[in-house]
Amino acid sequence: MEHTGYIKVPPNLDAIFAALADSTRRAILSRLADGQASVNEIAAPFEISQPAVSRHLKVLERAGLIEREIDEQRRPARLKAEKMAAAVDWLTKFKAFWGSSFDQLDDVLIQLKRNKI
Repeated sequence: MEHTGYIKVPPNLDAIFAALADSTRRAILSRLADGQASVNEIAAPFEISQPAVSRHLKVLERAGLIEREIDEQRRPARLKAEKMAAAVDWLTKFKAFWGSSFDQLDDVLIQLKRNKI
């Protein structure tokens, strides 16, 4: 863990969030949650080229979210979900804030309803 500003941040957290910021990469991760797949299998539902899918896979691999093996002529990709845990852990630190913010919003909405009646 490295310190950035006020809190400890796991190394590679920026790369993880950058990888997750793209909808195609999130869809690829969802596909890999069902099991490993080749580039061609991953590319099938997308309207983008196989080289473009390969570039997305490289981003995910650099972020540590997937790993790829050489299996004869295929290079199947496999999900490494433990790296996503770093992002979840970091976001969880804000859960109490979200809860109190929603509670405050509920109070405001209740007050607005009372004033309208």
